[in-house]
Amino acid sequence: MGEGARAGTSIVRVPAWAMAVASIVSVQFGAALSVGLFPKVGTAGTAWLRLSAGAVIFLLIARPPVRSINRRDLPVIVGLGLATGLITVAFLFAISRIPLGTAVAIEFLGPLTVAVVRAGDRRLLIWPALAFGGVLLLTQPWSGASDLVGVAAAAVAAACWGTYIVLTANLGTRMTGIKGLSLTIPIAALATAAVGVPQAWGNITPAVVAAAFGLALLLPVLPFSLEMMALRRLTASAFGTLMALEPAVGLLLGAILLAQRPDASQLVGIVLVVVAGMGAARRGSIQTQDAAAISVAD
Repeated sequence: MGEGARAGTSIVRVPAWAMAVASIVSVQFGAALSVGLFPKVGTAGTAWLRLSAGAVIFLLIARPPVRSINRRDLPVIVGLGLATGLITVAFLFAISRIPLGTAVAIEFLGPLTVAVVRAGDRRLLIWPALAFGGVLLLTQPWSGASDLVGVAAAAVAAACWGTYIVLTANLGTRMTGIKGLSLTIPIAALATAAVGVPQAWGNITPAVVAAAFGLALLLPVLPFSLEMMALRRLTASAFGTLMALEPAVGLLLGAILLAQRPDASQLVGIVLVVVAGMGAARRGSIQTQDAAAISVAD
């Protein structure tokens, strides 16, 4: 058996759930490490550099299907790129002001709500309501210590993430996978240049560029590859259930890497958000396309 065949067999032997979990860890690890670039190039500069590096990588490994784009799809593709850029800028700004786990939980409300609303079953609205209750415990607005600007930024990311999923559904299967990202990520990089370049200019060193490419591998290149392999062997429901762990992983890595220690009520809050995500997924409100878009846009 050749080396390529053995490598392929080894990948198949990796459990699909392990690939999904590795994708989550990669996303949150990349988010936590992004904080290290903030003092050098700012949050918008970090977003722009990471997206630019991701654009270069995707353009190198996939030829953008420019010729297959029709006029009807063009506004949707541009919209996906703009949504991706705004998600990245808003989320990174949010985690510069509020804990990573809290920001992830708030952002998770976007795709969760869209998935439940699209399912058309009012009984499923209990899950976004439960997640919102968890977010209240995480942010504790009654304490007066909440950073409302950071919370608002995470809410913007949530709204854009929900928009991303709606646009992806409108595009259907005509422009998906890595070729789709080879179009949307460059658009996102161009869109964020207006706010990112002024922050980063003058501080772009070889070390910063290398860090940007490393962060781009952690998100979106590696997670996307892992998710595509996992989705081949997992149902959308199972995959969505695993993706619901993302806020908990964000909380854990925030505690380990950023010294963000949650209190008891915040731990309860993150559990509520995770349970809500799992409940929505197990009830079948998350479809395959939704699942595929759940972390690629972040």
